Amino acid sequence: MTRMPTYFISHGGGPWPWIDDMRRAFAKLETSLAHMPAELPETPKAILMVSGHWETNEVAVMHSAQPSMEYDYYGFPKHTYDIVYPAPGAPALAERTAELLKAAGFAARLDDSQGFDHGTFVPAYIMYPEAQVPVFQVSIRKDYDPAKHFAIGRALAPLRDEGVLIVGSGLSYHNLRLFGPQAKVPSTEFDTWLAGVMQLPPAERTAALLDWESAPYARICHAQEDHLVPLFTALGAAEQDAATQVYHETGIFGGVTASSYRFN
Repeated sequence: MTRMPTYFISHGGGPWPWIDDMRRAFAKLETSLAHMPAELPETPKAILMVSGHWETNEVAVMHSAQPSMEYDYYGFPKHTYDIVYPAPGAPALAERTAELLKAAGFAARLDDSQGFDHGTFVPAYIMYPEAQVPVFQVSIRKDYDPAKHFAIGRALAPLRDEGVLIVGSGLSYHNLRLFGPQAKVPSTEFDTWLAGVMQLPPAERTAALLDWESAPYARICHAQEDHLVPLFTALGAAEQDAATQVYHETGIFGGVTASSYRFN
């Protein structure tokens, strides 16, 4: 197997591919996600998603052979609660993942009940609409500790050489109480800071992200950092690799600037 890159993606809002006006609004994001398979050295053996929508006290690994669906969004049309993304899970790889995490000192557990949340099934659907590639998830920790999430990524790094595509799925800006024009300045300033950090040498980049709260408007852009910590895990799995911005857009959600990155 050839070494896979890792990604941090901004995954958009709710079940947007199944709502016509939202899909049009996220056309640029869709293009970037749809292009991801062409950026890979080969079709992945599986996709490991680290989504900001699955939080646990200790790290959990999705273990089901056929994961269910988690409709973890509110106020959307009825048909969006009938969506099924029928990708198989990857139980054997989940067991391998749990062992890697345990070897790194994490009390990892296998979870047979967790289903695909929208931070997972939405981008996976755009990448592989026929659901032919197995998908499984690793949770984020409820403590949001940056160092621990980097360490989770480091533990997962060997999977890159085993055909697994690691994707951190969140948003570079996520403040549900501050969308629209008021989000323009904070999201732009934070995004500009993030773009600069991504070009630093690896050790400096890691140090800057560990201290992310010092960034401009950090706590306005991420009042709760559940959608930022997937970045730490994705980068921890590719800590010495260069970063390439693969998506950048202004004006989503009425004023938000957001970006996605590939590491390889």
